[in-house]
Amino acid sequence: MFLESDSVERRARVHAALGDPARLRIVDALTVADASPQELERLVGMPSNQLAHHLKSLTDAGVVTRSRSEGDRRRTYVRLVPEAMPGLQVPPRVAVTRVVFVCTRNTARSQLAAALWHEHSAVPAASAGTSPATRVHPGAVAVARRHGLRLPPGSTAHVSDVVDADDLVIAVCDNAHESMASGARRWHWSVPDPVAKDTDDAFEDAFADISQRISQVAPLLVTASETS
Repeated sequence: MFLESDSVERRARVHAALGDPARLRIVDALTVADASPQELERLVGMPSNQLAHHLKSLTDAGVVTRSRSEGDRRRTYVRLVPEAMPGLQVPPRVAVTRVVFVCTRNTARSQLAAALWHEHSAVPAASAGTSPATRVHPGAVAVARRHGLRLPPGSTAHVSDVVDADDLVIAVCDNAHESMASGARRWHWSVPDPVAKDTDDAFEDAFADISQRISQVAPLLVTASETS
């Protein structure tokens, strides 16, 4: 049995794109978080013209994709295309005390992320908002219920009441990411806001996006006791 030629050619493009250490550094950085080109410049220590060249090669090979920020529309975020990289060696595991997922209102994406995280990892998790609402959105409660998870409707909180200095903070919202101070223990996942469309499909899409990201990242994070 022979593989289809388009599959072979696609794999060849991916391998060719990854045949440069600089591009592998970019891929390693994007394995755990999305980043704007400016953020990537700092993460991988690369000038903008060189980064643009490597990002074009990775984009042409279908390894990365870009999306426009829902907050600052002048900004784009680069994201790894996980299905393009089966079996890729991932970065080493990182010890953390807790993961805190943050969005603006703490009504949907951050709540779903924390609930999903508990299903995948022994590392503690919480959620918070930069401008929290009083209740979790009914669409988030419903999609969680459809997938066997429970979201307490009144469990929203402000980041200042939740986040500690040792936490790994993952912003799952462009607006929250862009309003928070940057830091070494801050990651960003550019997940589209399901509340904007307020449909079952939008909440299912957000749930699937977050679930895929957590499945990829959870094995990389361990508690301090697991490293001793």
